[in-house]
Amino acid sequence: MAPLFDWGVKESHRGTPVVVKMENPNWSMVELEGPSEEDLLMTDPNSRDKGRGKNAKQLTWVLLLKAHRAAGCLTSIAPALLGLVSAVKRRVASGRTDTDADNDIRGGGREKENPTVKSRVEYLAPPLQFLTNACIILFLFQSLDRLVLCLGCFWIRFKKIKPVPKDGAVDLESGEKGFCPMVLVQIPMCNEKEVYQQSIAAVCNLDWPKSKLLIQVLDDSDDPATQLLIKEEVQKWQQEGANILYRHRVIRDGYKAGNLKSAMNCSYVKDYEFVAIFDADFQPTPDFLRKTVPHFKDNGELGLVQARWSFVNKDENLLTRLQNINLSFHFEVEQQVNGIFIHFFGFNGTAGVWRIKALEDAGGWLERTTVEDMDIAVRAHLHGWKFIFLNDVECQCELPESYEAYRKQQHRWHSGPMQLFRLCLPDIIKSKISVWKKFNIIFLFFLLRKLILPFYSFTLFCIILPMTMFVPEAELPAWVVCYIPAAMSFLNILPAPKSFPFIVPYLLFENTMSVTKFNAMISGLFQLGSAYEWVVTKKSGQSSEGDLVSLIEKPKHQRGSSAPDLEEIKEEILKQQQKVSKKKKKHNRIYMKELALAFLLLTASARSLLSAQGIHFYFLLFQGISFLLVGLDLIGEQVD
Repeated sequence: MAPLFDWGVKESHRGTPVVVKMENPNWSMVELEGPSEEDLLMTDPNSRDKGRGKNAKQLTWVLLLKAHRAAGCLTSIAPALLGLVSAVKRRVASGRTDTDADNDIRGGGREKENPTVKSRVEYLAPPLQFLTNACIILFLFQSLDRLVLCLGCFWIRFKKIKPVPKDGAVDLESGEKGFCPMVLVQIPMCNEKEVYQQSIAAVCNLDWPKSKLLIQVLDDSDDPATQLLIKEEVQKWQQEGANILYRHRVIRDGYKAGNLKSAMNCSYVKDYEFVAIFDADFQPTPDFLRKTVPHFKDNGELGLVQARWSFVNKDENLLTRLQNINLSFHFEVEQQVNGIFIHFFGFNGTAGVWRIKALEDAGGWLERTTVEDMDIAVRAHLHGWKFIFLNDVECQCELPESYEAYRKQQHRWHSGPMQLFRLCLPDIIKSKISVWKKFNIIFLFFLLRKLILPFYSFTLFCIILPMTMFVPEAELPAWVVCYIPAAMSFLNILPAPKSFPFIVPYLLFENTMSVTKFNAMISGLFQLGSAYEWVVTKKSGQSSEGDLVSLIEKPKHQRGSSAPDLEEIKEEILKQQQKVSKKKKKHNRIYMKELALAFLLLTASARSLLSAQGIHFYFLLFQGISFLLVGLDLIGEQVD
């Protein structure tokens, strides 16, 4: 076949021909040859000009053909994408799932089933569905308990029920009005140089007769520099007239419980009737003892008066805001309701006043668990002592601002109760308290709120829910995934109404923390190595400095208390701020468990989209993002 285009050149010069075959009605390009050497090495100027014109025309045709081919590809991609999107929309609209597809296959009379589907239906789906149903039942029990507690809190508010102390007469010895017994104040601390000044200053400003108040600073620090700083602070307050002592143990066994036990063995403790305990980051108001100790008057069965915590750094970051929601519900709902109706709750370890006789009757402080506060409370309750919770008396403290510190704190708070339950169960069964109180301690206090809650939260929302996306024969109803958790989160956030915009992050973060809580619960229940791990929660000490300045800037000091030179305190605070500003470079930690679950949940969300699972897709997507953020340590402050 002759060339399509004849450029008037010699036959020996081939140029760049385009060869086309006519085997079918459609034109098809077979060969495109590049320019020959003769085209590039023409010596004749006239022939070179002709070649340039010829090559330009050939290049134009080649580019046009390639553009036509590219346009054809682009036009074919767009309909394919539109077809895929429309197919997904039709599937979502029709509500078809993998289970429906499998039923269609079976109904079509196919004799041979897919072996993967057959094994999934026979071996995976039944146990997964059984576990799903069991977790749903536990979830409903826990939700019912939460609802009853909220109704009790509403009743207390509606009836305006609260413990009221009895007014005391004038104390003949001190001349003070009211009930003024001998009170011992203990401040246990360990390597907490960021907060020791403010706690000691707040306790030394308590409004109580000096002759009836003794302050013990129980320093378990192993850092010599920190020991020296705390000792100098105590000496400074001693020179100002405060009745304060510094104690340091040589043998530091038993963590906080061992520290408190050692302090209670001092010979002078027998002269005191009550003991108030404050952790190193707690700052009681001057009238704290005036509001708590009078409740013991003419109430010989009362063993503990517990005050509520308030937080100086609750608005520091998202992590502290979410903690504030959780703890506000714990204090205002759980502890207040239990204190009003059954006179029992777990001692919080600080911001409380104990009758020393109740401590001795319960056996004193024991070092057998990492929750010595809950341990002493349970043993005291078994001996018949009653507790009072004061929701209107607050003691300021500090929330952990980094996820690493919060995770370690939660691990200790959830492994310790399981250790204690295993050790106390025989004593609870043998005790002489009523059957209702035994039921409350065993099934409500320990099993439902300490064991079942982290178990179903982790198993149901982090394992079962994503697995049902790959095993569609096991069904998880939408009301379990969405409606009841949303209602429970709404109830949880009521004690902190200003945090209402964070209700969705709170729900997702609580499920994310279930990994740490479940791991801690298992380690405590089966005595694994991490169950006995005690890590002091890291404090920043920055948020409370303004409160300390306002405390010592008061023009009038309370009777029986004293304060050092104001300018000296301000200088020390400024020095501390300068030291804090020179921090080490911070970095993000990587948490592999959270990242692994993030991958599982995000993969399941993609599977849910294709199988038209509705609300499951959105829950899995946002829950997976939540795990991803926590796994990359993008919530809260970073650690040094």
